[in-house]
Amino acid sequence: MPYNKEELKREARERFGVTEFRPGQAEILNAVMSGRDTLGLLPTGAGKSLCYQLPSLFLPKPTLVVSPLISLMQDQQEKLEEADVEVARLDSTLTASETRETVEEISQGEQTIIYVTPERLENPKYLEVLASHGVSLFVVDEAHCISQWGHDFRPSYLALRDALRQLGRPPILAVTATATPDVANDIVTHLGMDNPLIVSTGVDRANLFWEVRRTVNSTEKAQQLSEILRSETGSGIIYVATVKLADELYETLKTNGFNVARYHGKMPTKEREETQRAFMDGEYQVIVATNAFGLGVDKEDIRFVIHYNFTNSLESYYQEAGRAGRDGNRARAILLYRLEDRRIQAYFLGGKYPKREESLKFYRLVGADPAPLKTLAAAAGTGERRARVLVAQLESAGIVSRSRRGIHKLRDFASTDDFDSYLAAYEERHMSDRKKLRTMMDYAEGTMCRTIFISRYFNEELTSDCCEHCDNCRDRAARRLPQVRRAEVGAKSVREPERSQWHEGDEVAHRQFGKGKVEKVEGENLTVAFWDGGTRRVRSSYVKPAPSPVTPR
Repeated sequence: MPYNKEELKREARERFGVTEFRPGQAEILNAVMSGRDTLGLLPTGAGKSLCYQLPSLFLPKPTLVVSPLISLMQDQQEKLEEADVEVARLDSTLTASETRETVEEISQGEQTIIYVTPERLENPKYLEVLASHGVSLFVVDEAHCISQWGHDFRPSYLALRDALRQLGRPPILAVTATATPDVANDIVTHLGMDNPLIVSTGVDRANLFWEVRRTVNSTEKAQQLSEILRSETGSGIIYVATVKLADELYETLKTNGFNVARYHGKMPTKEREETQRAFMDGEYQVIVATNAFGLGVDKEDIRFVIHYNFTNSLESYYQEAGRAGRDGNRARAILLYRLEDRRIQAYFLGGKYPKREESLKFYRLVGADPAPLKTLAAAAGTGERRARVLVAQLESAGIVSRSRRGIHKLRDFASTDDFDSYLAAYEERHMSDRKKLRTMMDYAEGTMCRTIFISRYFNEELTSDCCEHCDNCRDRAARRLPQVRRAEVGAKSVREPERSQWHEGDEVAHRQFGKGKVEKVEGENLTVAFWDGGTRRVRSSYVKPAPSPVTPR
């Protein structure tokens, strides 16, 4: 649609206090206002929300925003109301009367922006209301969730394409801070985007200092954590992999005198909301949290993000670590790496996708006539959420279809081998996830510039070979200093002691324990993670350089 760029800039200034567009924003705004499908890949804090909030003021019909978290929607709603923008949301926290009131407002076309969870768009009643008045722009915020969550516990993301069709297929804007080429392709494919403009401003965050601290056991990890916290005066997040560990670490830190809160998905909703509000208001210095905390947390002065356990992929790590330093000032992203933590992620990956037998059993219950999801779930002896995952898997493989009347079969198979061939894509996805976990470990164990490692993972290439804001670059710079310096003191020369020949990350071989990597250097003693012999403390004279690159088994 034709639009006045000066008018757009004026609204940005007067309504949102934006005097100058950040990198990527102008390109996305121009594409959105022109009605073109767009995928925006902008780092955390780069202003993704403005890319749809500002155009919504000029579009003839409402902008529909699909958001993954209710807390994120609530935060956005409050900020838009402060900017005098008519906004509504449809989610499970609304009472029946509040839902009726919101639906009535939407039916009358009173709203400029409408926030919904993907699950709400599976409800025909809400789709009919939204379609009756029309939608000018369909936005998927945190779009990486389509690829990251859509195939397991949030299958509603895979139904967005059907919702788009029922809404008359308005232009699409998908935005996220993290997407590899494969994830970007997943987003485009599952949304059915038409020749989208892809705007990427790069993943380098020059104000973030990337650091990995290798630890050999839980005691050393706890000591490292305490050391970091005592050296920091700003606020920060500590991410852990499980609810149990979140509770345990919270109690330990609290007992040791730290001003700490906790946040995880098993806490009551009201307690979670109060904890998040208190942390945002600066009442706590540190919050121990699972990955349930973070999406849309708009706290600009977070000075550090610590991962107590490594994540299942580098994109997850980058997404969570990127919540530090949103104000552009120096911040730290620290990973406390322990090789044994891979068991946690391996366990999660093992249950992420349906097993072949589970999928086949569910498929055999689906008939040619549509059946309600609830009925199929009961017959399969599984919960409705798991049943939605199974339906999403079978539907994406072209085996079943869903309509308002229920789920029905699209094809029959002569043998289980034929059925297996249709599910090959999910096996490939499982293999890809295992590869992502290995890459995350390579990041932690490697000695190359961490910024370059991250950039290459996201298919970008930096012009420099040293970022100067990661521990590996810092350590290499220190090693390049002369080992011997002479200072004339009369007729004498002063020789500084030489550094150890071994450094963290060096690949070594031991006659008894095999190959491994140096994790810590303490004089003549080394802590080495041996691939076949666990983590051990050995004398430096007992190891030699590994004859070939170390490949973990």
